[in-house]
Amino acid sequence: MTSPEELLKLAVDVAEEAAQLIVERRRGTITVADTKSTVTDVVTAVDRESEELIRARVLRARPDDSFLGEEGDDVIGTSGVRWVVDPIDGTVNYLYDLPTYAVSIAVEYGGETVAGVVVDAPKGEVFTATLGGGAFADGKPIQVSGETDLAKALVGTGFGYDPARRQVQAEVIQHLITKVRDIRRIGVGAIDLCYVACGRLDAVYERGLNPWDYGAGALIAAEAGARIGGLNGAPVSPEMSIAATPALFEPFHALLAAADPLRA
Repeated sequence: MTSPEELLKLAVDVAEEAAQLIVERRRGTITVADTKSTVTDVVTAVDRESEELIRARVLRARPDDSFLGEEGDDVIGTSGVRWVVDPIDGTVNYLYDLPTYAVSIAVEYGGETVAGVVVDAPKGEVFTATLGGGAFADGKPIQVSGETDLAKALVGTGFGYDPARRQVQAEVIQHLITKVRDIRRIGVGAIDLCYVACGRLDAVYERGLNPWDYGAGALIAAEAGARIGGLNGAPVSPEMSIAATPALFEPFHALLAAADPLRA
């Protein structure tokens, strides 16, 4: 297998090219090209253009690899390596010209994420990690905040697009809000995880994230020292994604589970 470091180099080159593309396109008029789960879950033509660019660059360099993107058809390869891509994480922010959205690329081998990059496109900030190799922001090592007191924790989260799910998520927020320092809703799951990695948030949780949302960010957070998981010992999945400083994970998990262990 190609080393994680070599895979990361390709991932970074491609992610930075895609980030430049979407920033350039944002100088024009952005319109909704389609919707997915609900009328508020949107796709722009630039989402598709960005994914097509990433797919073409990756498969040109590594034609035997698999490819899983948010917007296009899956590619099944033979190498054991799979690229998991979100061409614009934070499409609603992008649509409204809110300056936080990202390109996220995770690289898996044998089902395990071995390299990941998240590029905060408007800022040009590049978060990277390889399995066992640490986490970095713009090439400098990063680590979690080390916060130990849940009452002082700044917590990030996000909301789904289905109204019924949002109702439940609002109830969970009501349960949490008096027990932590404050809550932030940035609108970009990959950035939330990277912000835990570099100490800008102490914990994040979200139900409904997909592999392309959390693949790279979860590795970056873990390599920066965060504890990662789902509810009740489950791994990170669309059912629940939690990342927190090690001392906060258990009490924060208990708080989420108490809010409603089946629906949080």
